[in-house]
Amino acid sequence: MFRALALALFSLLLTAAPASASDYIIGGGSGVYLPSARLFVNGWGYCTSTIISPQWILTAKHCATTGGTMTFYIGSTSATGGRYAEPAQVVLSQEADIALVRLDRSVSNTYARLAESTPQYGAGVTIYGWGATSRCPNELDCQSQKLKAASATHAGPAQDYAGGIGLRLNAGDGAVAGGDSGGPVVYNGVQVGVTSASDRETYATATSVSAYRGWIRQVSGV
Repeated sequence: MFRALALALFSLLLTAAPASASDYIIGGGSGVYLPSARLFVNGWGYCTSTIISPQWILTAKHCATTGGTMTFYIGSTSATGGRYAEPAQVVLSQEADIALVRLDRSVSNTYARLAESTPQYGAGVTIYGWGATSRCPNELDCQSQKLKAASATHAGPAQDYAGGIGLRLNAGDGAVAGGDSGGPVVYNGVQVGVTSASDRETYATATSVSAYRGWIRQVSGV
């Protein structure tokens, strides 16, 4: 089901233009997480990501394989605020739904702290993103223009969209939707996951940062 949802969303995002957007996730509320970066494809808001060092962005692999032109706005709660950068190199994990993007310039910002371990089951986490704010027919038509936050509970292991090691996140006060993919899942100020897929209502899956910490370090030096 996740794979079908993601593929359908790709088609919508690449062919439609955005209309108005409210400030909130499906539920949830406004959020502040300075390492967040808005990922655009062909000029349209497409995914969420995080900056982990002056020249490296972490996001979902399915956000970085559209064939379109990616750009980033980094370090602001506004979708088009903060610092602008373009990709110089994209490195895809062969095992999971994560990707690293080397930027064409150094960006001074607050960088994400990356997890070395997974939070215990039942732990409360926060998911950040600029994704759809309602269950509209075309999720580009209801993308948020401000960073959103939703609470969730780590409910156990799961496969991410690419079949990699992931976390199951039961929805709390909001649901993950299109455009939130690639965004950070944060526990006690540390990024523990990269949002991968969602049923738009009750739960989401995120790629485990700690499971691929060695790959991230090998590629980016972070």
